[in-house]
Formats: sequence, structure tokens, C-alpha cells
Amino acid sequence: MSLFFPNREKRAVFTEPPIPRPGSTASTFASVNLAAAESSLQKVAIWAAVNLIASLTATLPVDVYEGTGAAQREVPAPRVLLDPAGDGYGRIDWTYQYMLSLLLRGNSNGKVAGRDRLGNPTQIVLYHPDQVQGWRDEKTGLPQWRVAGQTVDDASDMWHQRVYSVPGRLMGLSPVAFHAQTIGLGISALRFGSQWFADGAHPTGLLVNENALDAKQARTAKDRFMAALRGTREPVVLGQGWKYQQIQVAPEESQFLETQKYTSADCARIYGPGLPEILGYDTGGSMTYANVEQRSLDLLTYTLDPWLVRVENMWTELLPGEQYARINRGALARTDLLTRYRAHALALQNRWKVVNEVREIEDMRPVAWGDTPTEAAAPKVRIDD
Repeated sequence: MSLFFPNREKRAVFTEPPIPRPGSTASTFASVNLAAAESSLQKVAIWAAVNLIASLTATLPVDVYEGTGAAQREVPAPRVLLDPAGDGYGRIDWTYQYMLSLLLRGNSNGKVAGRDRLGNPTQIVLYHPDQVQGWRDEKTGLPQWRVAGQTVDDASDMWHQRVYSVPGRLMGLSPVAFHAQTIGLGISALRFGSQWFADGAHPTGLLVNENALDAKQARTAKDRFMAALRGTREPVVLGQGWKYQQIQVAPEESQFLETQKYTSADCARIYGPGLPEILGYDTGGSMTYANVEQRSLDLLTYTLDPWLVRVENMWTELLPGEQYARINRGALARTDLLTRYRAHALALQNRWKVVNEVREIEDMRPVAWGDTPTEAAAPKVRIDD
């Protein structure tokens, strides 16, 4: 998944077609400009879905191992995993930025700012996704890069990850660009609802006279009527032939609530099945106590796990030697106290965990007798109690 291109690499020669830009159709969405990666986050459903996936991926524990089977052992995490950017903000902050770029633009790029003696990256400084342009040279077929308008001379210093990849393209597809109509419609409906009253998207009432009025008479009547309304709670007295009609608009119509509900569910669905339900958007179904646990499993299985696999592969490619990374998915499966203790009892009873492992999960100190799987350390508990 990581792309490092030494100069000796030769690829087929072809011309890559242009990639559509998110802002190219902004005029059709009531001037909603999605050219900047962050602009789509104005839609709450996009923010909620992206933040959920990025936050969970960034905060789950990452373990580093060597060997397999009986020879497998956990090793200390190297520097590149503890603080990938080398700026002191740590792995969680860097991973969140990395995921944000992938989720909004389909690509994450960075500069390899440090390497170890074997050439493995030890420091990667991420670029803003909208600053990077990538394509393949028509003659050599090798990747070419431009950052903030400046050409990158050494392509091996460019670190690139992509999702939503298409054959024949260097850059991954942008979900925001290809769902701009749905996102733009949702943002437009929200803006129109907020401007309905504030900016006079409609008149609040009609001042009607049976007689024909010229422009000067109409302006004078309006000014006098508005002067009577401002700063006083006294009743307004209208002369002969005048009638005032107030325009009433239902709240759900003025705020375009039905349109917002539809676009919110669709925007959340961009990032995976089950996300609208997890985030509480109405999709015609119901969320009950009985299926809350199943929803969480669906979130892990169908939405989050593909991202976790990508992140594991990304970390593994950055680790030295034969080390590999594994994300602890068990930390996501938070259960109630009784269910968790029953699971511990089952693990101890079948001897695939020891007491000290269980105590570590529960943030308890190890005990001297807790490293041996014995009958004494595995009390019999009926799981169906």
C-alpha cells in the first residue's frame, strides 16, 4: 500500500486521464464550494461519520510483534510508531490526520523527513491533501509529484497511501468529489433553512391596499408601518382600505427537515453500511436495546475493520526488519461488567488466558501465581448463569 519509487523502477508508458475536482460543479449546489477538503465537514453527517472512523482507528491500541506461532513475541514499538511526524503530538494525532485525508480525499501524502541506517522511514510529515498533485510521466510512466505548486525533485521522498483506487490512476478517488451532489444538497438545505428568516428568504407578511399605489406611496406606507412596529408593543392602526396578512410557514418546511434527513442518512452511508443507524439517522428501521450490540459488531465488521487492516499494513511497512503491527480490536468491544467477567471466566477455564492477562485488561496489578494456567487459577463458572 505504501508507494516508494526508486529511480530504477520502470513502468508502462500511458497517459493518465484528469481526475474530476470537487469544486468543479459548485455552481449547481447553491454555490456550495467543496474544493477544500474541510468544506464537506459542514454537513454534520459527514463530520460524524469521518470523526467516528478516524477517532476509533487512531485511538485503538497498536501492538508490535516478531515471529509467528510459538516464536511470536511482543517487542517495543519503534520511534516511527510512537511519534510518526516527530513533532511531539504522537501517534494518535498523526493517525487521525492520516485517516482524515483518506476519508475525505482518498489519498494521504507526506514527506519522508528521516530514515534509519537501513533506509526505513523514521519520520513522515503529512501534507494537506489539497496541496498534493500526482500523475505519471507520459514517457517513463513514473510518478511525478507537485506540492503547493512546487515540483518534487526526488519522488522517493514522497510517501503516498491511497484508497478507492482505480486501474490506470495514480491517485485514489475522492469520496467528496464523487458524492458532491448529495453533500452539496445537504449543505444547501441547511443554509437555506438558516437564511429563511435571517436574510429575508421570504416576506414575513403582506400589507395590502385595495387601491392602486405608486412606488412613492408604497414606500411611505411601508416605512410608517415598520416604524409603528419597532420599539413599541402598541397596536397598529391601519387606515381605510388597508389589510395586513401574516405569512405562516411550518417549521419543518422552513428548515427543509425532510431533505436534511434524507441527505444526512445518505452522507453517512458513503462511509459504510450501518453508519446511519449507528449515528442515529432515520432510515426506516428502529434501534432497540436488543440490537445495539449487533449494531456495534456490524460497525466493526463491515465499516471499521477494512480501515483497521489498511492501517495495520501501513504500520507494518514502516516497521524495521520482520516486525509487524496488530491493532487490538478487543478494546472496541466494550461490554457490561457481568458479560466481561463471564468472558474472562471462559478464557481462564479453557486455558487460553492466564490470570495476569485478565488482570492487565482490568488495569489490575499482576499476582505471583497468575502466570500459570492451573485449575486453581481457573474457577468453574457457568456461562449461562
